[in-house]
Amino acid sequence: MHSTPDPRITVVVITHNRRDELLHTLDQLARLPERPPIIVVDNASQDGTGEAVHSRYPDVRLIEAPTNLGAVGRNTGTRLARTPYVAFCDDDTWWEPGALARAADLLDAHPRLAVVTATIMVEPGGRDDPINQELRNSPVEAPDWLPGPALGSFLAGASVLRRDAFESCGGFHPRLWLGGEEELLSADLATAGWELCYAEDLVAHHWPSVNRDCHRRRRDGIRNTLWFIWLRRPLGSATRRTWHVLRSLPRDRISAAGTLAALRGAGWVIRERRIVPPSVERRFLALERSQATSTARRYVS
Repeated sequence: MHSTPDPRITVVVITHNRRDELLHTLDQLARLPERPPIIVVDNASQDGTGEAVHSRYPDVRLIEAPTNLGAVGRNTGTRLARTPYVAFCDDDTWWEPGALARAADLLDAHPRLAVVTATIMVEPGGRDDPINQELRNSPVEAPDWLPGPALGSFLAGASVLRRDAFESCGGFHPRLWLGGEEELLSADLATAGWELCYAEDLVAHHWPSVNRDCHRRRRDGIRNTLWFIWLRRPLGSATRRTWHVLRSLPRDRISAAGTLAALRGAGWVIRERRIVPPSVERRFLALERSQATSTARRYVS
């Protein structure tokens, strides 16, 4: 582990009305041996988040957005970073000491690697998140040089990205806001020739906040999944995958609202539709079986 600041990596945190959780996360990040610069993008919090960060952590760069940007707040933070790599975390996640240096080492050693995703430990208690098993057993075909299982997508709250790759692909799409926003960016990174992988020895901790709108998250997740399918998948795959998603949804008003929101976006989706090349489509075909049986990706709230 580094005892002096690691000049390769910046941490970007997005937050909204979770002052206490954010301060706990900043407490953890401040103890990291890499001593990374930290950028917090406050998505229009109204609970005193900005004042608390200024008071307790004056060295943290705080961006106070006038509206809730959702995941696009990470785009704002990344633009301000001056390091080649950016580690994302949410206001209820933080990085294990040494993980950021190890991630930077992997990115240094593999110039076509754009994203490394960590093992997620759920707090309190340090339990293995169910998603870790899916990451370990990813069916995506990996090139020989990749230092871990290849991924079709990543988890933004527990991933380190190559900044120029992120920015060259446009970052997170503003229309998706938040909820499954990583899938579209992952497809565009892969289309541009970048690789994504899981690095089991990197660890991020997640203490799930109780301060969340689960119904809105599920509605937007359904909408974004359907939008991604029709933005990038070929017609046959898009039709099949849409049918599976709709068939698997709970029959309730939240599912109906998410489906209706997706339909309302059909016009812009058609205008921006760009089908991925066959090599990238094979990634998503390989993932469909694990997505169908996943216990970590249920549309429930």
